[in-house]
Amino acid sequence: CVADRLAQLLGVLSLSATDRFRSTVEGSLGRAGAHPAALVHLDANPGESVQALAAVLRISQPAAVKVADRLAADGLLERRPGPDRRTRALHLTAKGCRTSARLLAERAAALDCVLAVLDREDRGRLEALLEKLVGALAGDRGGALTVCRLCDRSTCCGAPAGCPLQHTAI
Repeated sequence: CVADRLAQLLGVLSLSATDRFRSTVEGSLGRAGAHPAALVHLDANPGESVQALAAVLRISQPAAVKVADRLAADGLLERRPGPDRRTRALHLTAKGCRTSARLLAERAAALDCVLAVLDREDRGRLEALLEKLVGALAGDRGGALTVCRLCDRSTCCGAPAGCPLQHTAI
């Protein structure tokens, strides 16, 4: 079946791209799991609470506390007073912002290797199809933040077409 083969090819491509990205970024950061996404997300959304971070990363609140603790221990994150006495706002340090930028550059390089076999015309067609698919991945801001937790917002939002998830008010 054509649809089955398409799904298979998409699955293989997704897994391979994810493996390349994880290997590159997690090796560079020295931390695996939710840490790279937490850094990139907090760079784009400074001041979020641990609870909000947990929701975006789809991890438990205690797991998000551990991620924040490790990033703080690495000098990448600091906790500041939140909007009320019960919460603390998570902010990246200057080192954290530089690390986030480096991770995004490494992510782009890893994905460019995957796309290298395509010429300019093929890339344009693929981009149009991916915009359509990505645009359907989330129907609200929370879902979009989860989908875009590792996005380079300057690349996507700065494009003439804008973010495919802009309908969610991301």
